[in-house]
Amino acid sequence: MSSLRLRQYSRAPIVSGLSILTALFTTISLLNAEPSAAEQRVAEAAKAQHLSVVHLWAPWCSNCQAELKGGGWIKIVKDNPSVHFYFVSVWNGGEDGAVMLKKFEITDQPNVTILADPGPRGQNHIKQFAGLPLSWIPTTWIYKGGDLRYALNYGEVRFPVLQQFLDDSKSEWSHKGESKID
Repeated sequence: MSSLRLRQYSRAPIVSGLSILTALFTTISLLNAEPSAAEQRVAEAAKAQHLSVVHLWAPWCSNCQAELKGGGWIKIVKDNPSVHFYFVSVWNGGEDGAVMLKKFEITDQPNVTILADPGPRGQNHIKQFAGLPLSWIPTTWIYKGGDLRYALNYGEVRFPVLQQFLDDSKSEWSHKGESKID
């Protein structure tokens, strides 16, 4: 009986070792993978001194569609001509969704860039974009001067809140000269 137990347990480390090894190789290959063209463009935008809004979305996503139908995106794009907006279609088999964005006049704006990540849709979709976790769409990030100022990671954006974040990101502030808490 004890040899039977020993035999059962002796197999477990091999299976666990293989699983750990597989996970390790997968992680290494992901870390060494070349960023997509869309990720490279977003990385460049993130470093810019002006405000950049990165909106990760997909045309098949009902939350993304609701944002477009409400007219919030076209209004915020037009109301903020000095801000550059990047609409990055993800989990959409490499398609950029420009046809849908055109219906809502977004493709015609001078401060908009439309990109597509080639990653697959479905169970094996990308879980990270430009070094940040991506677990839900729509996701909206605001960058300025190499800093991620705000990240709206879980669902539809509320456009008055987005406008406030843009306004806050434009302001220059400092804590210099303020009294310290003792």
